[in-house]
Amino acid sequence: MEKYDVKAEFKHLYAPGSKDFVEVDVPTLGYLAVEGSGDPNTSSAYAQAVEALYPVAYALKFAAKAEGRDCVVGPLEALWWADDMSTFLTRDKDAWSWRAMITVPPWVDDAAVRGAVEATAAKKDLPGLGRVVFQPLTEGRCLQILHVGPYDDEGPTLERLHNRVIPERGLRFNGHHHEIYLSDPRRTAPEKLRTILRQPVAPA
Repeated sequence: MEKYDVKAEFKHLYAPGSKDFVEVDVPTLGYLAVEGSGDPNTSSAYAQAVEALYPVAYALKFAAKAEGRDCVVGPLEALWWADDMSTFLTRDKDAWSWRAMITVPPWVDDAAVRGAVEATAAKKDLPGLGRVVFQPLTEGRCLQILHVGPYDDEGPTLERLHNRVIPERGLRFNGHHHEIYLSDPRRTAPEKLRTILRQPVAPA
């Protein structure tokens, strides 16, 4: 049986080996996505988004198995942005907007996602389900690094990216800050959390 695993298919994007920023070329990938704004630690909308994404991802997996193919549900990811980019360095999370996401296999399209949402809604009453959509994302040229530790300790790494790495390499921002959560915070000590920090860039 065909089995798709985005982390195996794009190992260089999901298992970076360097402790410094590396440049990668990210192809167009399809995602389940829910958008919102506010502090993810206190926003009910963010909690509802995550709560809705996983059942839909598994509904897509079960539908694929019924067709003779399989997939590994990808890790939780999120795009983050704000009107004032300095709020990422100060960690003013109330000012952030976000898009919570999970990758889907290349055979998944908008119709498949709508079907998975409907199948999930028939079994579960989840307030975030109505906001789940299919969203392709093309990031292209990016810088990324593996951050190990608490999410709130990302500030110095992001400051180095914003104020040193990007200008020193003659680049500019070209998309939203992207995080890929490789660890489950419910089962992992904060100092051992592994998060990929990714930033789309373009020549300055």
